[in-house]
Amino acid sequence: MPNYKISVFGLDADRTAIATGRNMRISPKHAREICHTLKGKYLETAQEYLEQVIKGVRSVPFKRYRKKLPHRNDLTTWPIGRYPQKAAREILKVLENAEQNSSFKGLEISRLRITHMAAQRGRKLRGYTPRAHGRSSPSNQTLTHVEVVVTEE
Repeated sequence: MPNYKISVFGLDADRTAIATGRNMRISPKHAREICHTLKGKYLETAQEYLEQVIKGVRSVPFKRYRKKLPHRNDLTTWPIGRYPQKAAREILKVLENAEQNSSFKGLEISRLRITHMAAQRGRKLRGYTPRAHGRSSPSNQTLTHVEVVVTEE
């Protein structure tokens, strides 16, 4: 069993709550862009934003992985974006877990702000696709780790 740690140090244990999602079957690139967008927002605002992304109302600005992506009308500061619905659903579960962890600690949910949110690539699930003439091509899937730290202000 692996021993996972988070990538941020020096947290005040009385005012912070931590939630992680390990080995999730989502795109690391989509998870990175969502985490970059949500970092620094209040927890309730971030949950509403992800619900709108799942419905296809609001898009996530893609700042790093943006080749051949269209412009979106709902984005104002950055024109390029997408609707990563599968990654948004999984990250919303991690945010709900952070909310439950903070309520267990006795923190006030309306004052929680996301101070750290990061996505890292996990291990690869190796597979293959059969091709013609007895050959095969690799079809690998990269898993993703997402970590969230919320702090009461």
